[in-house]
Amino acid sequence: MAKWVRVCGVAEAPQSGQVMEADAAGVGICLANVNGELGALDNWCPHRRGPLGQGCVEGESVVCPWHSWTFNVKTGVAEFPVHERVTVFPVRVEGDDVLVDLELAGENQTGNISGNCSNF
Repeated sequence: MAKWVRVCGVAEAPQSGQVMEADAAGVGICLANVNGELGALDNWCPHRRGPLGQGCVEGESVVCPWHSWTFNVKTGVAEFPVHERVTVFPVRVEGDDVLVDLELAGENQTGNISGNCSNF
C-alpha cells in the first residue's frame, strides 16, 4: 500500500538542473529536477553518507558533493562505482504539494519519475 508523504511545496521544489535536501516523515530525501522532471532519492550516499541533496545534477544523475559518486535519478544505480545504488522514491504532485511514496520505494526501482511532476 502506498504511503505518500509531503516533501515540499511546488514553489519550493528545485528548478531544472538543481537538487535540494528534504525530510519526509523522518526520511532524508534528495529531490532533483532533471530536465523539468522531479525525482527523489535516498539523500545519503552509500560511500560515506555524503548528502546527495547538496550535490549537483549532471545529465540524468545526481553527483555526491563529497567524492563524486554519481546516481541515476530514475533508477538509483551508480554510474561510478558500478554495483552501487540508492533507493528511488516515486514522486507526484498534488495541488501545491510535492509528495514521495515511502512505502513503494523498495518495490519499484526502475523509472520512478512520474509524468505528473514535469515542466516546473
